[in-house]
Amino acid sequence: MAGEIQLTSAVRTNLLALQGTQALIARTQGRLSTGLRVASPLDDGRAFFEAKALSDRAFDIAEKKDGIDQAISSVKVALDAANSIDSIVKQMKGIAIGAKSATGTELAQIVSQYNELKAQIDNLAADAIYQGTNLVNSTTTTLTVEFGTSTTSILNINSVDLRTNTVGGLGITSAVNFSAASVVNAALTELATAVSTLRGSAQSLGSRVALLQTRLDFTKSYVNSLEEGSGKLTLADINEEGANLVALQTRQQLGIQALAFAGQSEQSVLQLFN
Repeated sequence: MAGEIQLTSAVRTNLLALQGTQALIARTQGRLSTGLRVASPLDDGRAFFEAKALSDRAFDIAEKKDGIDQAISSVKVALDAANSIDSIVKQMKGIAIGAKSATGTELAQIVSQYNELKAQIDNLAADAIYQGTNLVNSTTTTLTVEFGTSTTSILNINSVDLRTNTVGGLGITSAVNFSAASVVNAALTELATAVSTLRGSAQSLGSRVALLQTRLDFTKSYVNSLEEGSGKLTLADINEEGANLVALQTRQQLGIQALAFAGQSEQSVLQLFN
């Protein structure tokens, strides 16, 4: 076409080579700035979507990790409550034993102390709440913990009743008087049963905490492995890309010189007509 600038074969070849080198430099600089070898499907469609699937999986599992962590706190509160109630029951046992040798006004004070401690057990059980969940104040609560995206990968933690005088609770009744040895012995029997119940509940809650902690540790490791696998598909080797950039910049300088030499050849031909 008239008016177009015609380039010689040598100039065009060197120009195309220089343009290719510039494109490689731009790509390498992009990898260095983002840290990604594959930033979009255009870079490597297979690697991009494989990495995205791993990242999405890691995100979903990470959400479950937060739930497991919160469940551990809920069960720990229940376990602390069971241990604290156990301490109160032991205090009540000591008071009841002391009633055997007490007389007169001392018995009245002992009964008052005994019933006050009993009331504190119920108060403590009612206060053992974490994020609206109480695992020691009835048997009607179930804490469901999800470990994964599968509907079967869950753990149901049933609450226990550590109140004193409810059906299914500790079975500790209020003291009316401790004037007779048979009454004291009956109270001691109730307390012994309560201690046994508390130990069983504490053991059960403790095993749940241990299991949840194991699943939490696994989930953290699993998420890390998924993210690491995603990174292997997309992350750039910064050292390698840095070396590539130096080599490409050297190639660019050589290409500029080659293009200049090609231009000088054309000028030499022009001088023949002068």
